[in-house]
Amino acid sequence: MTVAVLTISDSGAEGTREDASGEVVREMIREYGEIVHSSILPDEPVFIRAALAELADEGVNLILTTGGTGLSPRDITPEATMAVAERNVPGIAEAMRQAGLEKTPRAMLSRGVAVIRKNTLIINLPGSPKAARESLQAVLPVLTHAVEKLCGDMSECARNE
Repeated sequence: MTVAVLTISDSGAEGTREDASGEVVREMIREYGEIVHSSILPDEPVFIRAALAELADEGVNLILTTGGTGLSPRDITPEATMAVAERNVPGIAEAMRQAGLEKTPRAMLSRGVAVIRKNTLIINLPGSPKAARESLQAVLPVLTHAVEKLCGDMSECARNE
């Protein structure tokens, strides 16, 4: 399985903040697939939409975003993700929020979504390293199966070169 990790953060993109949540996600996903792309983008819809569409259209199997899922005016990752989506996978986002609610009521404020574009599963994770870890832990057990279903089988999941 090929994986891309996109951190959505104005301060991260400016280089004034460490990409702690992206590092957590990369560490956790390594044993599940090959990380073929990792980058930091500002909270700008045009950049997020372009990156998601390009990676999905290139055949990356799984795109994990971190950041931009809260309530602040610049938190637009879910809207940018929905703009490139072909189908919604609400159970993944529901599972992440449910797992978070077991730890804090603030988890209900996360607006992350999970969608499909072509044969790519795109999942929005929260921006805090702790919340990103907990959310990804909640869905890791189903990710390989989900990607296999999207691709038909893992032999068809090879990245289009």
